[in-house]
Amino acid sequence: MALQRVVKPKTQRSKRALENRAPKIHENDKNAMIIKGGQTSQVIIDVLKDIYALKKMNSVLYKKKNITRPFEDTSSVEFFSQRSDSSLLLFGSHSKKRPHNLVFGRFFDYHILDMAEFGVEKFKGMSEFKKEKCCLGTKPCLVFNGLEFSEDPQLLRIKNLFIDFFRGPVVKNITLQGLEHVLSFSYVNEKILLRSYKIMLKKSGQKTPRIELDEIGPSLDLSIRRTKLASDDLFKKACKVPKAAKERKVKNKSQDVFGNVHGQIHMTPQDMSKLQIRKRKALKNDEESPKRSKKSIV
Repeated sequence: MALQRVVKPKTQRSKRALENRAPKIHENDKNAMIIKGGQTSQVIIDVLKDIYALKKMNSVLYKKKNITRPFEDTSSVEFFSQRSDSSLLLFGSHSKKRPHNLVFGRFFDYHILDMAEFGVEKFKGMSEFKKEKCCLGTKPCLVFNGLEFSEDPQLLRIKNLFIDFFRGPVVKNITLQGLEHVLSFSYVNEKILLRSYKIMLKKSGQKTPRIELDEIGPSLDLSIRRTKLASDDLFKKACKVPKAAKERKVKNKSQDVFGNVHGQIHMTPQDMSKLQIRKRKALKNDEESPKRSKKSIV
């Protein structure tokens, strides 16, 4: 077995780039590659542009056409994944056999982990909704409607794939004003309906505002065509969390919903009889009080 040659960076810029790609305990936000196939329709081009607008902060859009088929040969998309340091994939193509075709995928160690192929049955772009859009980089709320997303093993993995693709940057806290975007996935008649809404906070006369949803696009009706899912062992290996990233449970220490830390102290029982206090006659027991001398009665 030949040893792999290690190339040392010559500049500080290349050194920072290699350190950014190196494995970390807490990984960077996942980037998505958005690729056009050799033949694409106008519908697919508009879909790729709208999804790129949703993930503009963490995505790379390849404008040139790439003659590749991810389900038949994964070498080309795996090469692009390693080149752009991306772990998510959206591939669009169009053919007579598979019209208006979309492929969602994700990588593990620069190799394909999961892929799902969908057909776009109906599409309505963001430009057709003449309404105010959400701010760039807004973290969306993901809503999944349908028992099939929690019961069907295939849809359960597709749900996990959509969460990985659309969840946005990882944040610890978020304000109420920051919740302004909702992505809804509904399973109806063997189709997945993707809808995008903006949260409108209205006055309600109380402290909590009244919430209304205003559709802003894009709107997609997707039919499932093919899937290529990882085995249970490989999926478990990809989801493994390092020990250093796990939060260690501290004994006798808890935290409430408001963030206050409470501690519990264990003490041995105290002997109150040995407690140093001011001794008064009223507090003395009969046994401790000196015995009175009995006067003889004459």
